[in-house]
Amino acid sequence: MKRSLVFAMAFLLLSCCKLALSQSQQKSDDPQSSPKTSEVADRVVSAAVVLKEIMGTPDKSIPQDLLDRCQCVAVIPSMKKAGFILGAAYGKGVIACRRDSGNGPWSAPSMLMMSGGSFGLQIGVQATDLVLVVMNLSGVDSLLDSKFTLGGDAAVAAGPVGRNASAKTDVLMRAKILAYSRSRGVFAGLSLNGEVVRTDKDANYVLYKKQANAKDILFHPVSGVPKDATIFTDELTKVSPKLVK
Repeated sequence: MKRSLVFAMAFLLLSCCKLALSQSQQKSDDPQSSPKTSEVADRVVSAAVVLKEIMGTPDKSIPQDLLDRCQCVAVIPSMKKAGFILGAAYGKGVIACRRDSGNGPWSAPSMLMMSGGSFGLQIGVQATDLVLVVMNLSGVDSLLDSKFTLGGDAAVAAGPVGRNASAKTDVLMRAKILAYSRSRGVFAGLSLNGEVVRTDKDANYVLYKKQANAKDILFHPVSGVPKDATIFTDELTKVSPKLVK
C-alpha cells in the first residue's frame, strides 16, 4: 500500500512538472507570444556571465585545450529541471561558432532552445547552467537544419573539469559534444541523452530585426549585429582567442 502511494505521488508530481515545462515551451512556440527584445538580450548577457564565471575558476573550469580545439560553444543559463525520481527539463540559450571553416573569429550568437527528459535522480525544481562544447562541425549539422537529439544525432560525453585536466581519452576524442552543468555552485561534466536542441528562430528575429538563418549567423559575417549580441562573442574571444590544431 505504501509503495503504491509513493509511486502514485511520484507519477503525479512528474506529470505536473512535465505539464508546466510543456506549457512553457508551447508558449515560446506561439507566434503571438514572441520573446521581447529585453528577454533575448538578457539571455545573451546571462550566457556570457556563466562562461566568464566558469572560466574564472581554473581548477574547476573547462580545460583550456578543449576550448582552444572546439568549433562551437553553447550556453543555456538557468535551465529548469523538475521531477521526482524521473524528471523533465527546458531552457533557452545561445551558441556561437568559429567562422571560416573553424579557423576564423567567433561568430555572432544564434539563439537556441533545449528540452528533454531526466538528468538523473532529483526531487523538486532546480535551475542549472548548461554548457555544450562542440568539438567538430558535424556536431551541429543537424541543429542548423532543424533540430537534433543529444546522444542520438550527436555523440555526447561528460566533459572533464579543470583548466589543465587531461582531455585525450578515447571517449572524449570520439565525442562530438562535451557537456557540463553548474548547479548550486558545483561545476562538473554531465551525461546527456535524449535531450532535443533546436534553433530559436523567433529569438533570432528579435535580436537581429530580420529573418536570420542559424547557418548564416554562425558561419558568415552578420551585418548590424546589436551590441547586446557581441557580449557573448567577446567573452569567447577572451577565453579562447584562436583555434589550436
